[in-house]
Amino acid sequence: MDIARHTSIFKKQENLVVFTDLLHLPIDRDRASCADQILNLTGMAWEDYERLTEGDFGYRISYWHGIIKIVSPSRNHERIAEVINGLIKTYCRQFNLAYFPMGSMTLKNPPLAGKEPDHSFAFETDKSIPDLAVEVIYSSGNVADLEKYRDLEVKEVWFWRDHKITFYRLVDGNYQEIEESVCLPKLTADFLITFINRGLTETPLTIEQDFYNFLNG
Repeated sequence: MDIARHTSIFKKQENLVVFTDLLHLPIDRDRASCADQILNLTGMAWEDYERLTEGDFGYRISYWHGIIKIVSPSRNHERIAEVINGLIKTYCRQFNLAYFPMGSMTLKNPPLAGKEPDHSFAFETDKSIPDLAVEVIYSSGNVADLEKYRDLEVKEVWFWRDHKITFYRLVDGNYQEIEESVCLPKLTADFLITFINRGLTETPLTIEQDFYNFLNG
């Protein structure tokens, strides 16, 4: 849903909390348990995005080509994201791979793109740009978000959508789908997804233990 008419409200508000209150986000908390809520603001400038990301509203906020996207993640969205986060850390512990969690920190390449991944990591050494970004799409976007990550120069991106996970690797300025992760060697999308989707109904404690046992076997 594009709401260009809210642009003038956004530019006039000195208090960004007031702006989000005027939009009544999230719209429906019951529906939010199973579907993300999205607000697209068109005709925006990079300066608008910078101002909006100064606050801490609990939303995922991104910018690309004059569009600011505000996402209120659903409960299921957050569960899947946390399961993936836990599995990555379990893999790193098993194979003694040094990792530096970067969470949902705002990644920026002004004035081209800004993005807050669900989770992100640097491996082996700490870096300003993550080696891996994880994006859960629970009715909150599409793989076009790869364009944002391309402008941010993130080497590897994982997208979970419709109970599938897809790995992408940045090669010569464009993303290519890969079956096996480069950041986490020998880990395939087909193998990982069997654990991720259990997160909708099971505790991460059991999932991570089973994953560890398979890796250790």
